[in-house]
Amino acid sequence: MSNVLIQLLVLAGIAIFLILRLRSVLGTREGFEKPPVPAPLPDARKGKFEVIEGGSDRDITDHVAEGSDAARALAEMKKAEPSFSLSGFLGGARGAYEMILTAFEKGDLTSVKPFLSEDVYEAFNEVVAARKARGLTVSTEFLGIRELAVSGAEFDARTREGEVTVRFASEMITAIRNAEGEVVEGSAKEVRRQRDLWTFARKMGSNDPNWQLVATGE
Repeated sequence: MSNVLIQLLVLAGIAIFLILRLRSVLGTREGFEKPPVPAPLPDARKGKFEVIEGGSDRDITDHVAEGSDAARALAEMKKAEPSFSLSGFLGGARGAYEMILTAFEKGDLTSVKPFLSEDVYEAFNEVVAARKARGLTVSTEFLGIRELAVSGAEFDARTREGEVTVRFASEMITAIRNAEGEVVEGSAKEVRRQRDLWTFARKMGSNDPNWQLVATGE
């Protein structure tokens, strides 16, 4: 056997040994393989707002006591309409309160009528009409909301109607003048602090996203 043939056989043996050695270390890959899935983070590195199965709903418990009637009613609303967010609702209630209150003080309810129940609209409109009949005009400047909190909630499973009662505390400057322009109520300079308890209602799961003001109080 020639030296060249012997060298070739030795080299082939070495190559086979290396191939087998690499296969044992690296394994084999056949076909398309997905990228490796990153290992889950340790518990200490997980977000602190991770939702735990069966745990509290922070969107609810951040605003009402856990286990309260209001919390249970709000949870039922979410079951009826999974996209419902109490925090989102409160943001809308803030804007609605300013809009409706300003419209009422100015005596023009046209723009806010869709957001008022029939009973509330009639009650507000009676006051507006009475002012006009007496020749009174109102100037108002809304300064802001100092407090906004959920006071209660109810849900009717039969009608799917949800109600949320919100407590507001606001500040505004309001002056009511007679036909001669004299201030007969309020002040053009002094800040008036006002507290209201408003109840909004809506049929959960309906295509209409708007809530209506159905009751007012203090």
